[in-house]
Formats: sequence, C-alpha cells, structure tokens
Amino acid sequence: MRMKKRFIFSAIAILFIVFGLWFSSTNAYKFAKGYLLFKIGQDKREQTFTKPETKASATKEVSAKTELYTNRPKVGENIGNLYIPKLKAELPIFHGTNEDELEKGVGHFADSVLPGEKDNSVLSGHRDTVFRKLGEVKKGDLLVVTTTAGEFTYKVKQVRIVDKDDRTVIVPKPRATLTVSTCYPFNFVGAAPERYVLVAFLVNSKVS
Repeated sequence: MRMKKRFIFSAIAILFIVFGLWFSSTNAYKFAKGYLLFKIGQDKREQTFTKPETKASATKEVSAKTELYTNRPKVGENIGNLYIPKLKAELPIFHGTNEDELEKGVGHFADSVLPGEKDNSVLSGHRDTVFRKLGEVKKGDLLVVTTTAGEFTYKVKQVRIVDKDDRTVIVPKPRATLTVSTCYPFNFVGAAPERYVLVAFLVNSKVS
C-alpha cells in the first residue's frame, strides 16, 4: 500500500516537472507573462486616470479662466501703448481701426481679443506715420504692450507679406498672439497692394 502511494506521488511529481519544463520552453510562458504585465500596467493607468483632482490643479484651472479686463473698451478709446525695443519707439494704441483711430496712433481691430488674452490680438498702423520703420523688425524681436491689465511681452515668430485682401491676418489663434500689420511696400506711392505682417507669441506677462 505504501509502495503504491509513493509511486503515485512520484508519478505526480514527475508530471509537474515535465509540465514545468514544457511550459517554460514554449510560447505559453511568454503569453502568460505578457498578459500579467499588461494587467499590471492597465491597473496603474486606471489608478492614474481616476486620481482625484488636487488643489494645485484646481487653482491652475481657475487662474486660466480669470479675465484680464473687467471692462471692454469703446471704439476710439486709448487702450494702452505698444513699445518696440528694436526701434526704441513707444506708440499709443486706440480701440478700432477706422481712419480716426489710425490718424492718432496704432489701431486695435475691435473684433479681436485684447492684448494679453488668449487668441489673436490684431494691431494695424499707417506705413507713413507710426509704422514707417516696421520693416526693420524681424523674427526674434520683441513687442511690448502695456494696458490697464498689465504688461505683455511678445516675441516675433513669423514675418509675412500678404495681399491686402488676405483675411488670414485676423483668424483666431490657439494661443495668445499679437499680429501687427501695415501697408507694403513701404515706399509705394498710392494705395499699397500688400501688407507687411508680424506674428508674435506671448512670452511673458506682468498682470496688474
């Protein structure tokens, strides 16, 4: 009887050993190992996505929604100044791009966002008055706008020369952008057929 039990136990042990050798040397082992690693990784991702919102992230979201301007300007109103370090020129900005505003300084396209806000803030000026030397401003130069909301520094990322009827100058942008345009060529006699355009991204803000 005892001999029979020993034989059975020995046979079972041998079977386990043979099965172990087969399992470790075939794709079954790799499949099981890969599935286990997949499940562990999946559990970690689920924990990451279900992590409760922290106080810091909530504060950041609230800050992003904070409005810079409590009151929107009226057409003709002085909304601030544009400083161009390259030219050492400081120019007044007026809300609106009618001839009345452009005669006094730089005009802010009324349908665009105000300086400092996310999206495309568009400024225009005459090539024979405020923007006589705008052609000297190139990629990498800075444009600084000061308003009641603070001081906003933009860096020129692109210089474009487009047709006067090109509407891409005023299209929305996914980030805070300052677009500055004037008639081109600068020495053209009469109504210039093109526009000299600076596209600058916000790089620094000092909110009041």
